[in-house]
Amino acid sequence: MLKYADYDIVFQEIPDEVTLVINLSNCPNHCKGCHSSYLMENVGEPLTEESLSMLLDKYGKAITCVCFMGGDASPSEIEQLACFLHRQTMIQVKVGWYSGKSKLPDNFNIDYFQYIKLGPYIESLGGLKSATTNQHLYHIVDGNMQDITYRFLPNHSNSKKIS
Repeated sequence: MLKYADYDIVFQEIPDEVTLVINLSNCPNHCKGCHSSYLMENVGEPLTEESLSMLLDKYGKAITCVCFMGGDASPSEIEQLACFLHRQTMIQVKVGWYSGKSKLPDNFNIDYFQYIKLGPYIESLGGLKSATTNQHLYHIVDGNMQDITYRFLPNHSNSKKIS
């Protein structure tokens, strides 16, 4: 059973989105130097469709995305919750998943996701904001995973040319 330790509204995890990040506990990866080592423990409240609905009701249209941070101990439950979010009609949100694994689990269905981050945290390589990172954030478009990790680099310009 997935458990969440806490959650927050953030602006930096998924580019151009106001994201409700849900920090999941019981992480099996145990990455050295992890900034959220408390998530290695099996702590928190069960994350169910009901508890997820309560969070959606609480934040409503203030968020544009829900991102599951972790959940590698039970990727099938992450997939089920993403499907649940996809079926919602009152509040439409994009769905992301930050996994500490190097690749997706076999037979994992990405159809209900718009964003997936893959890669364990390797202290010497840094996180997504590091040019040497091994981690990658993908934007899912028409079933294809497009690497958008470059959007986190400090020299990346997200400005649009005005004609």
